[in-house]
Amino acid sequence: MYPFISHPGALPVVIERTESVYLITPDGRQILDAAGGAIVANIGHGRREVAEAYARALSDATFVVPPFATESRIRLVQRLRERWLPEGLSRVLFTSGGSESMDAVIRLARQHHLSAGRPQRWKVIGRDLSYHGTTIATLAIGGHTKRRAGFEPWFPELPKAPAPYCLRCKLGKRYPDCAVACATELEHLIEREGADSIAAFVAEPIIGSTAGAVVPPDEYWPKIAEICRRHNILLIADEVMTGFGRTGRRFAVEHWNITPDILVSGKGLAGGYAPMGAIFAREEVVAPIAARGDELMFYTFSAHPACCAAADTVLDIMEREGLVDRAAETGRKLRHRLSALEAHPNVAEIRGRGLLLGIELVRDRDTLEPFPEADGLTLKVIMAGVGEGVFFYPGGSDPARDVIMLGPPFIISDEHIEQIATALEAAIDTAVGRGA
Repeated sequence: MYPFISHPGALPVVIERTESVYLITPDGRQILDAAGGAIVANIGHGRREVAEAYARALSDATFVVPPFATESRIRLVQRLRERWLPEGLSRVLFTSGGSESMDAVIRLARQHHLSAGRPQRWKVIGRDLSYHGTTIATLAIGGHTKRRAGFEPWFPELPKAPAPYCLRCKLGKRYPDCAVACATELEHLIEREGADSIAAFVAEPIIGSTAGAVVPPDEYWPKIAEICRRHNILLIADEVMTGFGRTGRRFAVEHWNITPDILVSGKGLAGGYAPMGAIFAREEVVAPIAARGDELMFYTFSAHPACCAAADTVLDIMEREGLVDRAAETGRKLRHRLSALEAHPNVAEIRGRGLLLGIELVRDRDTLEPFPEADGLTLKVIMAGVGEGVFFYPGGSDPARDVIMLGPPFIISDEHIEQIATALEAAIDTAVGRGA
């Protein structure tokens, strides 16, 4: 039995080591990591350069309380501000991962308005098909039905805007005739709640594993940004999954030339080599907090010296090897290769940008009828994929019930692309019972 609380009834898949784009089992079997772990690995596994930087930093400073600065932290902040962050985002707070980052950003949004003399602004609007972490606060804002289930008594009543999920539009409309009604609905929601009660609106620029790499219409984000700006509502972009090159840009918001008030990151910041997340904010967000002498409480391991060194080295490798551009180009190749699956009777849609791709599976592609929840189709595909020598990432939340995510390291080759596509088709056929 699996001894960990998170999966008490599961049997473990034991990985002895990782190397390049592979997970390697104790018997030497190589499994191609088409998931990048949990859409985390960007530079690939086992880069000694990162491990050595981590070890050096750890020998220099084991632990320093987060209000102090270390050489590795200063170096990382400089790199981020000079080479990575969208213009205007200059304030930085480090955390130990995505859930911590999102939890902290909720406090930051609230503290901004408190310090500015607007205590009535406390609500944070999320979307109905979203995921922002596993703390109580982040589950409350998110819309992942399975992960929220049973914890509702602890959630405050927070409004939810409709997600830009055109395949099954909640508003019953069709793009482009809809005039991006899902964005307009945010305005209506603000009017119903009262703009002076809203602190922030938070959303993933491209919806992650909850719905499977859903890319909104081009008009969506500019319209959302204008609505938030007009109502003095902080715009928060959750780029925990999409940030640091995953979608073929440094950050996904760059696809629409949008700079949010606050940008949240995680996974790709350290590429799986260290538990690391971060919040990046405009000066205007922090200014009232500083002016009143308030503060935002840190986490114990925020800006851990070795983690900062690992992240700095990962980003240095990304720059030297041109991996953001490579993710864009390799993503186009992978998406083209997957086009053969578009005619599959159980594939509703293939979507995404760069090396963040999602495949939504259904029982009937004409009616979009899903497979019964009891079938556990997503897990069947994942296990069949492992049997084919490739690990895919599970996703999905009703109404996008069964989703397979692809988020491999940016260093995959054409041969790896072929292996991923071939294994995916075989795994789907095995899971739905279409195998020979």
